[in-house]
Amino acid sequence: MDVLDKTRSPRRGRARWAGATLALAVAGVIGVLATMHAPSAQPRPPASPAPQAVPVTIAAATPQDVPVLLRGLGIVQAFNAVTVRARVDGTLMDVKVTEGQEVKKGDLIAVIDPRPYQAALDAAMAKKAQDQAQLTNAQRDLARYASLARQDFASRQQVDTQQSSVAQFTATLKGDDAAIATAQLNLSFCYILSPIDGRMGLRQVDPGNLVHASDSGGIISIAQLHPISVVFTLPQENLPKITAAMAARRLPVLAYAENDKTELAQGELLTPDNSIDTSTGTIKLKANFANTDNKLWPGQFVHARLLLETRHDVLTVPSEAVQHGPSGLYAYVVKPDSTVARQDVEIDQDTGKLAVVTKGLAAGNKVVVTGQSRLQNGTRVADAGQLPPAQIPPTPPAKAGG
Repeated sequence: MDVLDKTRSPRRGRARWAGATLALAVAGVIGVLATMHAPSAQPRPPASPAPQAVPVTIAAATPQDVPVLLRGLGIVQAFNAVTVRARVDGTLMDVKVTEGQEVKKGDLIAVIDPRPYQAALDAAMAKKAQDQAQLTNAQRDLARYASLARQDFASRQQVDTQQSSVAQFTATLKGDDAAIATAQLNLSFCYILSPIDGRMGLRQVDPGNLVHASDSGGIISIAQLHPISVVFTLPQENLPKITAAMAARRLPVLAYAENDKTELAQGELLTPDNSIDTSTGTIKLKANFANTDNKLWPGQFVHARLLLETRHDVLTVPSEAVQHGPSGLYAYVVKPDSTVARQDVEIDQDTGKLAVVTKGLAAGNKVVVTGQSRLQNGTRVADAGQLPPAQIPPTPPAKAGG
């Protein structure tokens, strides 16, 4: 038995190995045949992501009251301005005011040496007294000659000569009165008084200097700041509307700072100029302001806004919503499905903040205010204020030391 088992065992192992090999071969053939007969599978392309909404700022077209403003560039002028000059020659003895001081009409400003002019006045008055004595003597002589002539003790010629002397001395006295008035006037010019209420400027001449009536410069200047004026220009085509509005009511004028954003003062239009500047086609207008807070200063450039009227319940959108295109003005209207459509519009007025729309939009329409550069018809948008934080582009981190 042991011999038989040893001889049959290798044969049995080879048989088993041959069977396994045959089974694997058959399975491989079946797999190849199945692959050949199976329909070929096409690779599927990756799914394209949905377009992301463009973040924009949206506002609604709303009816509201809008002021009709005419804008012009203006310059502030003192209501009254005076350059104080010497009217007589002499030494400037004293300046009674300080630079920047507020003065009233009639306040003493400066004193020029009055002694030469006081002496001239005294001399004129002495001359008048002398001539008055001569006139009195001539009048008495005339009375004597007239009495003698009636008794034929004096000739008629003597009476006539004496009458001429009386007339001569009478005329001399009138000249003396004129000389006295001139001397008094020159003496008064030595005491310089303020002709207006105002603010003193910077002193141009110091005490101790010799001043002359013929000097081109002045001693000091005075400017009236309360009230104060603004002179500004507007195109001439606005003049008929301005005159018609002035006939109905007083027209307010607003003065803005150089940045055209900060309001400085509110005043009232005084008058347009009496002629149009033919070289520029503009008309000058003058407005007065109380200027109690001294925000306006002579020589200051301002932006003036003349309020003609206030229009009620007109359709408005933010000015930034109106875009300029090759064919005119347009705006992007947001549709209910959050896509935009380009809409041509017409505006009647733009205040810089609001645009008055006369055609193309209706009340309640939503328009894009910012972010138009990335839009075209059909672009999907989302209000930046309503986007989830993850969809808003992150703000770049600030640089160190920035």
